[in-house]
Amino acid sequence: MPRVTTLLPATEDAIPIRCVDAVGWPALQAELPPLAAAFATASGFEAKPGRTALLPGPDGALALVLYGVEAGGRADPFAVGRLPEALPEGTYRLENLPGDPALAALAWRLSGYRFGRYRERPSPGARLVAPEGVDAAEIDRIADAVAAGRDLVNTPANDLGPAEIEAASRALAERFGATCRVIAGEALEQGFPLIAAVGRASPRAPRLVDLTWGDTDAPRVTLVGKGVVFDTGGLDIKPSAAMLLMKKDMAGAAVALAAAEMVMGAGLPIRLRVLVPTVENAVAGEAFRPGDVLASRRGLTVEIGNTDAEGRLILADALALADEEAPELVFDFATLTGAARVALGPDLPALFTEDDALAADLTATGLSVNDPVWRMPLWAPYAALLDSKIADLNNVSGGPFAGAVTAALFLRRFAPAAKAHVHLDLYGWNPSTKPGRPEGGEVQTARLVYALLKSRYAARG
Repeated sequence: MPRVTTLLPATEDAIPIRCVDAVGWPALQAELPPLAAAFATASGFEAKPGRTALLPGPDGALALVLYGVEAGGRADPFAVGRLPEALPEGTYRLENLPGDPALAALAWRLSGYRFGRYRERPSPGARLVAPEGVDAAEIDRIADAVAAGRDLVNTPANDLGPAEIEAASRALAERFGATCRVIAGEALEQGFPLIAAVGRASPRAPRLVDLTWGDTDAPRVTLVGKGVVFDTGGLDIKPSAAMLLMKKDMAGAAVALAAAEMVMGAGLPIRLRVLVPTVENAVAGEAFRPGDVLASRRGLTVEIGNTDAEGRLILADALALADEEAPELVFDFATLTGAARVALGPDLPALFTEDDALAADLTATGLSVNDPVWRMPLWAPYAALLDSKIADLNNVSGGPFAGAVTAALFLRRFAPAAKAHVHLDLYGWNPSTKPGRPEGGEVQTARLVYALLKSRYAARG
């Protein structure tokens, strides 16, 4: 169900929002009716980015909104996402948009999201008419999928454990006629020993969700999402400040499910598989320990250098399962390393892949849909930093350098047969509110991956 008001069909009663930059403002001001022009002057309106003016008509009712945007084509594609909060209740239409009208409409929808599970937080009353030529149903599908993912990330761990991740996956599968199986208990211990080991200390049992959808003869695309519902760090326990946002350590799972919802909602002609290893990394007598050597599904043994590097362990077993059918594309999504955040900040997920053409396509697509990524190197010589004296590899390098790169190199060992493997190291959280991105949980790269899959496969349907 939609979380905020959907886009509306065209209506003559919609109040126009005129986008204007500093260059175009004098000419527009001269064209305004005298009353509106005088009101704009009296209110001190300047055509600077983010400025608004509410101009009355002859009857005193709101007749026109002026909205300042960047000049020279430098406008934020989501800039109009500031408007729903700034406008009174009513129906509006956008005029003179400086950029992509579909992104503007999406920004409006995404800005209206509110997480209201624990207290009422009504969405803004300003409603938008779909801009001409924009596929309103597509925008609404994307916005609803993002909202569902944000809900998962924003839900605290006391109400979102592995069982709830499973329930959300099953509900999504049921909506779209997908198949969903869950591996837990003895089957998990035997077949996915890394996932089982990471989740063993929690009273909430670990599991692996395996959702499949689409024609089995279609191109195979697999999405793998890290679903650590809370990360204490394990026996290498985090300091309290570092634990405050660890409810978001399952954001990779939310991204995978949100992207899957977009793909299935659009009916893309692919055979989609979604794998979500979901655990709680807790501290108890059965917790795995630094120095332990664990088996993996792929057969590689892993020495544990740090129990706080648990995400790559559960992803490794899930990637090994994905790799067994040699899919055309494998994406994994994870809030994996602080090193990626130090390098790129919270807004720019790190992209790792050995496929140069795919990396270029992902980078360009991310910019086109305002869901950006930045490619980082899979520098092969750094793989030696993961060497172990007693096992096939260690789960950490043991040093301060290239933490995001070594994590990506660790994961690459578990998906050798996939035609292309993409690792996305993301933050999964908006530290502050920006247009289209309210403060809180975020499903970074979900829209990007959907857009890439749509561009590659929609024409084959």
